[in-house]
Amino acid sequence: MKSSERRIKLMLLLQQPGKRLTVDELADKFDVSRRTIFRDFNALQEINVPITWDRYSGYGVMPGYKIPPLMFSSKELATILVGLNFVKSQVDQQLVEDAKGVEIKIKNVLPDELRDFMNSLEGNTVVDPYLKFGGEKKKGGSWYLISSAIAQRKRLQFDYISKSGESKRRKVDPYILVFYQDHWNIIGRSHLRGGIRNFILENISEVKILDENFDRKEDMDIEGLIFRVDERSHLVEVSIEEKALRRFEANLPAKIIKKKAGNSKKIKLSFRFDNLDYVNQWLLQFGNSVKVEEPKELIQKRKELLKKMMDCLDG
Repeated sequence: MKSSERRIKLMLLLQQPGKRLTVDELADKFDVSRRTIFRDFNALQEINVPITWDRYSGYGVMPGYKIPPLMFSSKELATILVGLNFVKSQVDQQLVEDAKGVEIKIKNVLPDELRDFMNSLEGNTVVDPYLKFGGEKKKGGSWYLISSAIAQRKRLQFDYISKSGESKRRKVDPYILVFYQDHWNIIGRSHLRGGIRNFILENISEVKILDENFDRKEDMDIEGLIFRVDERSHLVEVSIEEKALRRFEANLPAKIIKKKAGNSKKIKLSFRFDNLDYVNQWLLQFGNSVKVEEPKELIQKRKELLKKMMDCLDG
């Protein structure tokens, strides 16, 4: 780490309310010598950063002193830009507009050299072009209200359009926001259904944070929420060619519960999923690289879907 970068991080660390550290703790944190930390203190005092010392608790910064927070290295700016470009590629129109607002604010306070660097990267860094340039941006839900409710552990109320097209008022204890492929989801406890459910943001409207708290366990299993199984779940077994395995595993909307080598360079995978129609459509992207072994209901659905596709060609 360069000395300038270390000193910026040292300032930000000592600026945290109630944060005091000894020289030994700082040297250990930055993996440098005590002498180097003392040199850093001297350098900061030369630019009028009010470093203070207490014999019992260590070093800090004078209360009330605020260090400008936007001190980024070029590497940190590149990291921020990749994140902003990901958000700007989203289908959710409000997320795109909010990301653009953040980008403008950052650029307005950067030195000219770093602003030019960020502009150059922006024009030549594209995240998920098929989302960015392909689909129409959609309005729906309110990611900020939802994330605020999650942070405050407040219940949400909203209108939700189900798969059948019916709109119903829902009350939900929101646990997590999850992005999958091209849409955002809330996972939480539905008061209407009395269990954990998934809600797609673009199908949500009239979002309201209720003045009702809910309890959430600190050790909640996030992975379990995302890949949960229930009485509606089907055990699905497939054989997949090795060349398609990596893409299959990376995009599968379920957790693999068994994996073993098969015949002819094929791998057998097992997972549970509650919506066979969705899995059936999802499997089409792998063509003949995937063969469904179980359940028989999914095999039949696959045959029916392929027949309908062939009928479309004949028509």
